[in-house]
Amino acid sequence: MPQTQIILDDTTWEELLELTHGAAAVCFQCGVCTATCPWGLVREETLSVRSYMRAAQLGLHKNGNEDLWLCTTCAQCEAYCPRGVEIADVFRGLRYLAWKRNQPHHGLSTLLWSVYWNNNPWEQPPSQRANWAKDLAAPQFDPEKHEILYYVGCTASYDSRAQKVARALVKIFQAAGVSFGILGEDEPCCGEEVLSVGHKLYFREMAEKATKTLRERGVTQLVTTDPHSYDAFKNHYNDAIQPLHYTQYLAHLIDQGRLTPRSPIPNSQSLITFHDPCYLSRHNAEIEAPRKVLSAIPGVELVEMPNIADDTLCCGGGGGRMWLETEAGERFSDLRVEEALSTGARILATACPYCIACLEDSVKAKGIEDLAVMDVAEIVAKNIVESALHER
Repeated sequence: MPQTQIILDDTTWEELLELTHGAAAVCFQCGVCTATCPWGLVREETLSVRSYMRAAQLGLHKNGNEDLWLCTTCAQCEAYCPRGVEIADVFRGLRYLAWKRNQPHHGLSTLLWSVYWNNNPWEQPPSQRANWAKDLAAPQFDPEKHEILYYVGCTASYDSRAQKVARALVKIFQAAGVSFGILGEDEPCCGEEVLSVGHKLYFREMAEKATKTLRERGVTQLVTTDPHSYDAFKNHYNDAIQPLHYTQYLAHLIDQGRLTPRSPIPNSQSLITFHDPCYLSRHNAEIEAPRKVLSAIPGVELVEMPNIADDTLCCGGGGGRMWLETEAGERFSDLRVEEALSTGARILATACPYCIACLEDSVKAKGIEDLAVMDVAEIVAKNIVESALHER
């Protein structure tokens, strides 16, 4: 049989070692990562995570291999890895090598150019970053007056669906008497999307720039709309700024008695099931906060799906997949909405703009009429408005 010659490149090996802090070194090729990857649920041939771990150990780079860009960085594999390998970071390192060799996925270059020119990946002008809040009287952040900075993030600033979540949060903050501010057009992109597609060098530049802006504005604590920004600030920035995901902050407000939902939820909407975002539950071990917030609403009955908490099923939107086309029949969110339907719930709640987008697309594509996808903030804000109307 003809034999394939593999040439090991010490330079590539050393670069990967530095990029991933040697994360792949302890992998002993058990294959659990490949077996647990959610791509195996929607494809006959799953993503061979183990082969990429081996490539990282040997310093190999697979030229032009589009499978490299399938990883959603959901960390399902990490949850089961017996050696605790930071697999998502290994994929980011391998992706960075692809960028260096001018071999990224053809659909991702525009993402980076948009971030470079527009300070956001949505190809929208920076001047429109605060348009979502024009009629909400959301003040500019002042460290002398405000207890938190509400960090809206790129997606909630520009995506029309996610803007509804940002508006809901402002209404909640105002109802709870929270002194908060936003940065508006001056809000920096956190760079999470750049990190997720592997361009680590550019992400470091963005993180330094964002940190400088936040320090100059006197920010010490910020509350984010989405778990991806929260994860970036918490785990990938070298700074003393304290980030909270908004569900964590709302849970604190409930504990302090500053936020008290009063209006009973209608019986037709009382059954709610919650989808754990990967970047909240698995990457950051936050499982209780969103459930505490939902359970504080009178009449809510939480029913759990299969695959919850740190075993949640990825929606498919992370790791840059929001900017790539996923074939019909290969969308994890299709499986997730079926799991939600199996609970009998009328509302599928979550707390991530990417999850909202993916889950709603699947509900529409499958023609499901009796399941509404809502963000936790939207549910709470609706309750607050109805409570106010009732009290009048």
